[in-house]
Amino acid sequence: MFRHQVAITADDIDHMGHVNNSVYLRWVQDAVVDYWQSVAPPEAVARHLWVALKHDITFRKPTFMQDIVVAEVIAEKVEGARAFFTTIVKRGEDVLSEVKSCWCCLDASSMRPARLARDVISRFVPQVD
Repeated sequence: MFRHQVAITADDIDHMGHVNNSVYLRWVQDAVVDYWQSVAPPEAVARHLWVALKHDITFRKPTFMQDIVVAEVIAEKVEGARAFFTTIVKRGEDVLSEVKSCWCCLDASSMRPARLARDVISRFVPQVD
């Protein structure tokens, strides 16, 4: 599991006084990309980009400006050029949201889907078969 500190800004707060639901998508994107950049070798980071294909978000509790929030990212599996992640957004022990997401790995030069080498995959998905 990878922990990503979330920064809440005044622009994140909606008319109801809590973080707008759309902001969670940015948090997940930032957390997954930060995870990739922290575990992949620099040459793999330079050669590959990630684009989100799907997010399935379950909102549990509202998040407020003063909250200290972390996003815990777990890489579930890799299939071809796709990777599947679970991101849990938490305030202390309280789960604020759970996000299942699917991402596509792209070659940074061609912008076409790209498979990662097994040794790279094993750095963030330890259960490589």
